[in-house]
Amino acid sequence: MPVNERSFPVELAAKSLRHYLATGSLLDVPVNLPAKWQTRAGVFVSLKKQGQLRGCIGTFQPVQSNIAAEIIHNAVSAGTQDPRFPAVTEQELDEISFSVDILEPPEAIRSLAELEPQKYGVIVSSGHRRGLLLPMLPGVDTVEEQVAIAKDKAGIGQQEPVQLYRFTVARYT
Repeated sequence: MPVNERSFPVELAAKSLRHYLATGSLLDVPVNLPAKWQTRAGVFVSLKKQGQLRGCIGTFQPVQSNIAAEIIHNAVSAGTQDPRFPAVTEQELDEISFSVDILEPPEAIRSLAELEPQKYGVIVSSGHRRGLLLPMLPGVDTVEEQVAIAKDKAGIGQQEPVQLYRFTVARYT
């Protein structure tokens, strides 16, 4: 069966979490992956239940051998390791929707003027602390809100100076 380019990441994320909850083991990376999914990139997997965030974990730089492996690992982590939520249960799976963001490499920027929350995600960095916020998030309408949320996530004070990076994503829903 040919791979549907638009739904493959979401289907793989859902299948990965379902498999993990049923077996306690990670899903194997599918064989005969199209070249697009054999490359490496950072990936975020987001879970929503009744329109509300239920888990979100990702990597802004790749740590796995390919995008498919990144999706598998991050889907399981989003469902079981997000410290903001209890682990997803098998009983909840039919109520959960998945989205997958595949990140382009981040680029350093010099000022807030180079950001746009509906186009770019942001990474803020100060020493060893880093915070990331994906683009196109409902309710995040200004650059200032975007950077403030990313700083909060990193435990960086609002008045502390930071290095800024921006990135774009391919979002699959």
